[in-house]
Amino acid sequence: MVLALIGGMSLLTACGKGPAKPEAALDTPEHHYLTGIRLSNKEDWDGAMRSFQRAVDLDPKFAPGYAGMGLVHGAKGEYKEAYKAIDKAEDLQKSPVIVAEVMKIRVLSMERRKDWVEDAEDAYKTAMKRDPQNAELHFYMGRAYRMGLEFDKSADQFKTVLDLNRDFTGEADKEWHVVQKIQRAAPGTKIGKQIAIIEKISRADVAALFIQELNIDRLFEKRGKTFDPSFKSPGKEEFKADSIVAMEPATDIATHPLKPDIDTVIQLGVRGLEPSPDHKFEPSKPLLKAEYAVMLEDIMIRITGDTKLATQFFGQKSPYPDVRPDMYYFNAAMVLGSRGILEADKVTGEFGGGQAVSGADALLAIRMFKEALKI
Repeated sequence: MVLALIGGMSLLTACGKGPAKPEAALDTPEHHYLTGIRLSNKEDWDGAMRSFQRAVDLDPKFAPGYAGMGLVHGAKGEYKEAYKAIDKAEDLQKSPVIVAEVMKIRVLSMERRKDWVEDAEDAYKTAMKRDPQNAELHFYMGRAYRMGLEFDKSADQFKTVLDLNRDFTGEADKEWHVVQKIQRAAPGTKIGKQIAIIEKISRADVAALFIQELNIDRLFEKRGKTFDPSFKSPGKEEFKADSIVAMEPATDIATHPLKPDIDTVIQLGVRGLEPSPDHKFEPSKPLLKAEYAVMLEDIMIRITGDTKLATQFFGQKSPYPDVRPDMYYFNAAMVLGSRGILEADKVTGEFGGGQAVSGADALLAIRMFKEALKI
């Protein structure tokens, strides 16, 4: 519990100009700290900073207030100020309080400088000596391991939170299931692992996954199905203007770090990953589940050579309450859903075509895709 981090920390003695006088019953350092945490959870960093500042105004030796200020500085990319505030909190806190170590782990997870995971582990070990049963400590160390791509260690930390059955159980359960998906998907490349931790992947990300994790370029070559499925008007090719012929297929990816993968999927003509008519790929655009289904359906047809898949479920009733048979992705949803590659919501039964796709879900779908096609 957050209160466990701050219990016993409000000291009567003050330094500098002295403490401010409280103006109401709840005008206390503890209350303002908790308010700051609540606002930071909503990413209202300015509001959180005001609350943490008020906490230390009321008690200049209130360690959690400085630790909270460090968190806000970290969220704003002000890492020098962040660590300075956290160091002050560490100097002021008294055992068994570990608020400084918890916030240091969180800020390190934001900055991710060289050897940051080892630094987070050092803070974790220090805190463990004072409060080994602190659920918040284990939760944020689990997140740190996930961000550091150490998924087994991450899962262990979230499992510890669940076993403690105190605080952060809901958050830990959600994180644990995400890590379990990643473990099941077993990404085989570094870029796959990096994309696995992204909450909402982009068109560029999925292009990289198709090349790095699914190896569609090799699969298409192996199957002898490297063709451009886009419509071509007969006899028109020779009349293209020179400027059009010379233009890049996508003009908005020149400096993108995933350009080689994007270029490859464009060349392969994956349905749904084509550039727009004005030569825009929109690499940062979030990928929707409906779009992902269409892409995977197209790849399945190309690999298997079974063109009947494209109309397999035409005329059938939809099992999904949110997908009508006349929707553009209905057949794709059915093809992928019937094979267990893309699953519906277990509670509502909805396919969720308008939802963003997480890296973990995208990778797990690729794993199931490989198993379904035995590749």
